Amino acid sequence: MSPIENFKITIIVAAVLLAGNLPNRAFAVEPAAPPHCAAPSHRQFDFWAGDWDVFDVGSPLQVAHAKVDLILDGCVLREDYQGTDGHKGQSFTIYDAARNVWHQTWVTNRGELLEIEGKLDAGVMILSGKDHAASTFVRGWWKPINGEVRETAATSTDDGKTWKPWFDLVFRPRMSATDPIPFAVDDRKTIAALDTQYQAAVRNNDTATMNRILADDFILVAGSGKTYSKADLLAEARGGRVQYERQDDTDQTVRIWGDTAVITALLTEKGTDDGKPFDKTVWFSDTYGRTPEGWRYVFGQSSLPVSKGSQQ
Repeated sequence: MSPIENFKITIIVAAVLLAGNLPNRAFAVEPAAPPHCAAPSHRQFDFWAGDWDVFDVGSPLQVAHAKVDLILDGCVLREDYQGTDGHKGQSFTIYDAARNVWHQTWVTNRGELLEIEGKLDAGVMILSGKDHAASTFVRGWWKPINGEVRETAATSTDDGKTWKPWFDLVFRPRMSATDPIPFAVDDRKTIAALDTQYQAAVRNNDTATMNRILADDFILVAGSGKTYSKADLLAEARGGRVQYERQDDTDQTVRIWGDTAVITALLTEKGTDDGKPFDKTVWFSDTYGRTPEGWRYVFGQSSLPVSKGSQQ
């Protein structure tokens, strides 16, 4: 064996011996640091996390899509709220262990800021604070119910002595593209309820509800042949020229074809138009289309006024 080969073997043996003499801790894996927000108190609001379709309680009309994520290693709940009326906002909610309270900051695309705090009480998250812009106190309740979350809010102008309802929402798990389309019987109930809600909105000149239900490219063809757009109907409601004593329908029939629904009914209208009384009954057919935001009223057509003897 040559001197060079002897030298190489000596170096290798020395390296092996040196490695064997190193402390075991030099090669040990450091244990992972415990998560900062793993305690049960930090997990009290996890029921709100999810991808949600948001509705007014008791209404089939979707008012928003909200996604609530756990971020920053699960320490913060971030809500991304996209209202169908263009109202957008985000909230950030965290448990403050030092004070044993939950804190939420809400900001919007309308320049709104709201900070509220509170605790979990009997399974309901209750947060309160002052709305400085409106000079009112605000209180919100979040309650999990059968896989959904109900969020209710109220306001007070007398330091919490009395409260006035603000909104009442239900967060329902959002349907994915692979989810089955709801049964037609449920769609029929939804369309019937939605059309009844729309007629009530017309009767009360409730432009906010009309605006949510009507599609942007909506067209109504009256029995006279005159056409009305969404903008026309909203302008008429805002102007208040027509005042309704009665605006309701009967003999509803709903037919569903995939993402299209047609409802036919007998509509009775009674009131005044620019001070002149009217009292008439017409047949109408309303067409609704299913959109990612829910069903929308896309087309309407009514008959000329019919006599009582020809309503069948």
